[in-house]
Amino acid sequence: MTEKIILSDAIDICVCTFRRPALAETLRSLAALKLPAGYKVGIIIADNDDQPSARDLVIRMMDELQMPVHYIHAPARNISLARNACLDASRARFIAFIDDDETATEEWLVRLVKSAEGSRADVVLGPVRAGYSEDAPEWMRRGDFHSTFPVLVGGEIRTGYTCNVLMRMDAKAILGRRFNLDRGQTGGEDTAFFDEVYREGGRIVYAPDAWTDEIVPADRASFSWLLRRRYRVGQTHGRLVAGRKSGIRFAAELAFVGAKIAYCAAGAALTAPWSTSRNRNILRGVMHAGVLSGLLGGNELRQYGIQAAGEGHGHAT
Repeated sequence: MTEKIILSDAIDICVCTFRRPALAETLRSLAALKLPAGYKVGIIIADNDDQPSARDLVIRMMDELQMPVHYIHAPARNISLARNACLDASRARFIAFIDDDETATEEWLVRLVKSAEGSRADVVLGPVRAGYSEDAPEWMRRGDFHSTFPVLVGGEIRTGYTCNVLMRMDAKAILGRRFNLDRGQTGGEDTAFFDEVYREGGRIVYAPDAWTDEIVPADRASFSWLLRRRYRVGQTHGRLVAGRKSGIRFAAELAFVGAKIAYCAAGAALTAPWSTSRNRNILRGVMHAGVLSGLLGGNELRQYGIQAAGEGHGHAT
């Protein structure tokens, strides 16, 4: 196989999509971007539906986008397959991912690239700002449970997400790496990908001003949806930890997670009168219950490939 030649002055913005009409707003926000000086910017769209359902929309918008657009039909119903199709199609030095239900702020790409160039990091994460309708519960809007930010562990970012990220594709820890197809329906494929990047010596940094925005739809503005999502996030983390620990270290991890569940349960009881704090404690406890499930090899919740028409992937962070 011929080795891929990476173009040092190129950036590809990748969007994986599945039956989501909001893709049009995502693409319009990309058309309005300020572009980093010295780079040629293109868009890659990977349609993960069984049929190429997004193709007509993409064709209609090509003139509006005013930058090269590469549409790929990457069936079916496995988000890792779509992400890998983007990686395979690109020859750019930098690849950015944004979800098909998000919109980019005007300076989004400029700020990601500035952070990458200034830090020489392999991965730059930006924040995703959730927008709630007036119908969303007050406790949820107050607590902002849907926005996405990186997690610091010991002062470092040790994993990441694909809803707002820029990756340096010629970095040693990233070159040739692909998303795990086995995680393409459970979710957590991005967590595992960036966990591997970090463990191979890749450096992950945060650009707090590189915002994207996401409107929270009604079906996600519920406590039950948050419970499922937190549990699945915990399962992914538990499986990753289980793969690295054994014997006494594994037993200690089980005990530590059990203590966290008990702590969160106590916190929920103590904050019962205050809905935002109570629900935050419950959700943390459920996440740790998911970690316990992952450590013990429980079946992971399936997130992708089961949507009804009109629904899309969303990110699984």
